[in-house]
Amino acid sequence: MEEGERRRLRLFLDSIAEKKGERTVVLDLRELSTTVDYFVITEGSTDKQVEAIAVNIMERLDGPAPITEGLDSKRWVVLDYGDVMIHIFQPEVRRFYDLEGLWGETELEVDGGTSS
Repeated sequence: MEEGERRRLRLFLDSIAEKKGERTVVLDLRELSTTVDYFVITEGSTDKQVEAIAVNIMERLDGPAPITEGLDSKRWVVLDYGDVMIHIFQPEVRRFYDLEGLWGETELEVDGGTSS
């Protein structure tokens, strides 16, 4: 992974941590997908927390705004930055869709530690 990619992923992770996102993981999909390089998956326990995480990410990142889905319901919000898709779930929705289970053994370590 290039240093620029690592810094950008770290900015996403720091933005999530600022709003107390839980169980955050990064999935490396570069070998499995031609449309997206990484999934960042996290959760917030309430609709307000899910929204706060999404808004904090969008406010902290420079550049074009992401394509967004789910900001109305706040149960599963997707921020599509092209090469990185951020999924912010409420816990029961995350368990139901189980994206980590669908993508197998693709969890990535960022900065020498786990992504959470």
